[in-house]
Amino acid sequence: MEWWEALLLGAVEGLTEYLPVSSTGHLLLAQRALGLEAGGAANAYAICIQAGAILAVAGLYRRRVAQMARGLAGGDAEGARLLACIVTAFVPAAVVGLLFDDWIEARLFGLWPIVSSWFVGGVLILVVGRARRASTARSERSLASLAPSAALVIGLAQTLALWPGTSRSLVTIVGGLLVGLSLSAAVEFSFLLGLATLLAATAYKALGHGSEMLATFGPLNLVLGLFSAWLFAVLSVRWMIAWLERHGLALFGWYRVILAVGVGSILWSGGLAA
Repeated sequence: MEWWEALLLGAVEGLTEYLPVSSTGHLLLAQRALGLEAGGAANAYAICIQAGAILAVAGLYRRRVAQMARGLAGGDAEGARLLACIVTAFVPAAVVGLLFDDWIEARLFGLWPIVSSWFVGGVLILVVGRARRASTARSERSLASLAPSAALVIGLAQTLALWPGTSRSLVTIVGGLLVGLSLSAAVEFSFLLGLATLLAATAYKALGHGSEMLATFGPLNLVLGLFSAWLFAVLSVRWMIAWLERHGLALFGWYRVILAVGVGSILWSGGLAA
């Protein structure tokens, strides 16, 4: 891997991690386009540079993170309640991921599974968006009203993101909307849940393939990828929040559908290896 490839992959990770478009799918597509060999080291690299995106959101939501830390210490009841919801939502994907990680990596880390989930996820965004616009009794509940039972529903939705290309942000935001959160509250909970989920995934992959990853790509390329992911995640999250407040999710739905059709056509013609 060249230094500029590390920066490029970090940029792809940072830009797409918190957008509902699937960072895993975009990273795998970028790796194939760059001719990087697939395998445990490449997959581990894609997961580990998520730490840069984690740091970006931890910084942007530092007040919420501090509130949950106070809650853990017993000094903030609201922080303790939110932390309990995060833990509740985290558990389902953690359990399913640990049980089926090898199976998922062996069978689903290919472009055709990703293209299919891009398309299905895009249609889902468009359908949910249209249903919300048509609803006359739409709930606009804040994050303070989220109960652990509703958080569990969001957590169960997050298990769908174990299929590469689905997008963890997509399914958790939609899950939040389905349990009655406002769009802004659903996005915030998705980002906070992502801190726990991505941190656990990064640690798990680093323990399993960290040595192989460093031997293959080198520590400098890891640092460059982390820095690039952090920088572009800060820009991406700020832009996404501002965009959603004005326009909603439809852009991401159409983007996913068009991307799926485009990449699928290239795969079908043999222009890109699946």
